[in-house]
Amino acid sequence: MAARMKELYKSEVAPALMKEFGYHNLMEVPRLVKISVNIGLGEALQNPKAMDSAAGDIAAISGQKPVITRARRSIANFKVREGNPIGLMVTVRGDRMWEFMDRMVNATLPRIRDFHGVSNKGFDGRGNYSLGVREQLIFPEIEYDKIDRIRGLQITMVTTARNDEEGKRLLQLLGMPFSRN
Repeated sequence: MAARMKELYKSEVAPALMKEFGYHNLMEVPRLVKISVNIGLGEALQNPKAMDSAAGDIAAISGQKPVITRARRSIANFKVREGNPIGLMVTVRGDRMWEFMDRMVNATLPRIRDFHGVSNKGFDGRGNYSLGVREQLIFPEIEYDKIDRIRGLQITMVTTARNDEEGKRLLQLLGMPFSRN
């Protein structure tokens, strides 16, 4: 069974983008390639158990096991040595990506307190969008009683759009609630 968001993309979003931007071929239409979820854990240097609990959180959110990211170089001021585990990341593609996007737009973002839409400033110039989340509690998969600490995470949506305008319009049509200002 195909993801609901994927069906929406094929039936409504792609034709709308073709008409709006004047594409002649369906392969020209911007599409979502992958979604990357990243948690930085500076606290893992003092508390090794933080890595395990954060891994459980990110696995519940994304539906797949995270990869440990390690420090590329030593930084004495932060007491970090090259090779120390300092974060976790997951890259979701395919149907899992569409399911994640659907849950994020329809269930997760509306749970943010005093939510007025996501920022318009998260684009990188090539149509990719990054979103910072202050706490993992907004995801319905996370049980409030089982978390040890509130952690923020970074979500990056990578598209095939050529510029920010095309990328923003793609995400708008998929239901991403951008703020008005």
